[in-house]
Amino acid sequence: MGIIGTILIGLIVGLVARFLKPGNDSMGWIMTILLGIGGSLAATYGGQALGIYQAGETAGFIGAVVGAIVLLVIYGLISKK
Repeated sequence: MGIIGTILIGLIVGLVARFLKPGNDSMGWIMTILLGIGGSLAATYGGQALGIYQAGETAGFIGAVVGAIVLLVIYGLISKK
């Protein structure tokens, strides 16, 4: 997957994570994309390293959303200070 595909997947994962996490998350498109990409990377490498799923499985997308939600919570804690 190229850089454009990575950005699009990051945007989708970031938007889903922002939709699922309650509360006010005031951030722009760039932060949403970075959040999604970060969650995807963390979940992909973490999940595969732990042997939870293989590359290309649907669990990878779910893991990416969960990873992005975790990053969103951490971002919210850091940005409030």
